[in-house]
Amino acid sequence: MNSDAVPAAGGPRRPGSGNVPQTAGEPGGAGSGRGSDFSELVRLVKQRGLLDLRRTYYAAKMAGNGVMLAVGAVMFVVLGDSWWQVFTAAVLAGVFTQLAFVGHDAGHRQIFRSRRANDLVGLIHGCMTGISYGWWVGKHRLHHNNPNHEDADPDLEIPALAFSAEQSRTKRGVFRWMAKYQAFLFFPLLLLEGFLLHVHSIRAVVKREVKANGVEAALLAAHVVAYLAVVFLVLSPVKALVFIAVHQGLWGVYMGCAFAPNHKGMPTLSAGQKLDYLRKQVLTSRNVRGGRFVDFLLGGLNYQIEHHLFPSMPRPNLRHAQQLVNHFCTSRGVSYSQCGLFRSYALVLRHLHAVGAPLRHPSTSQQC
Repeated sequence: MNSDAVPAAGGPRRPGSGNVPQTAGEPGGAGSGRGSDFSELVRLVKQRGLLDLRRTYYAAKMAGNGVMLAVGAVMFVVLGDSWWQVFTAAVLAGVFTQLAFVGHDAGHRQIFRSRRANDLVGLIHGCMTGISYGWWVGKHRLHHNNPNHEDADPDLEIPALAFSAEQSRTKRGVFRWMAKYQAFLFFPLLLLEGFLLHVHSIRAVVKREVKANGVEAALLAAHVVAYLAVVFLVLSPVKALVFIAVHQGLWGVYMGCAFAPNHKGMPTLSAGQKLDYLRKQVLTSRNVRGGRFVDFLLGGLNYQIEHHLFPSMPRPNLRHAQQLVNHFCTSRGVSYSQCGLFRSYALVLRHLHAVGAPLRHPSTSQQC
């Protein structure tokens, strides 16, 4: 079923935690074995070659990103110490997000069969964007294994936001106030997302929480030193600070806008409910329509259902899998949610506003 609506709040709850996957989100746990709906879908997908690698696509994608990065660098040098660099900062925010998308794909082993080759691509892109690749893969792995799970999905562990009534009741102090008005604060808060990615990355390396800790520390240090040196050598201190704020802020907004429509506003899962792998991934995910422009804009994350079912499926194959997966889910009565880009943001904000309502009107909530 194609649906623009958010499934009922009383819908699916928590599945079993399943096995920890070996890569960022490989299938595992209940319902993924022989004879399940998912195993049948896997056979259909493999018959169409949709899990085959697309090395030429990724070579072209990385080359294109390299050209865009070079164009941004030339703009930066040519404009020099000018307020026009605010425009350069906006351009580079877009480029950084496209680089991050490739790092995401490498973390899912979409580019090469070899883990080492994918990790090399991921580490390089992590260095260019200032994100710890090892930290991100570990965090993202937990998300894929437990999408929208109140207790196990790190993407729901955001102090300033509440994604369910249960979460809203736990908020205290300034975070409680922010959760009250989270629908209004959501997009402004995304301005901090880029900075927070750097902070979490550095913290993970300092605490030695990543596997290749020495390599990651060197790459992050190289990024920070090179980034700040170039910015402050070309720009005056005030312009440099404005450039950093605009670049990092818009990068965070773009990243947040790419990931937010995927699960926010979909059913959250909590203790007591068992779902097989297919339903756990499909019922908690939302696709975004829009054709090739949206494919580029969101880095293939607009096919969130297909991506969650087949994390290692190369990005360009997701659009070909979409119709097959949609028909398969519909034939089995599994709700398949998709909508337009702006509609997806409206659903996210509507959900956040509804979750914050009991905090804004506690007496009404208690009477109900």
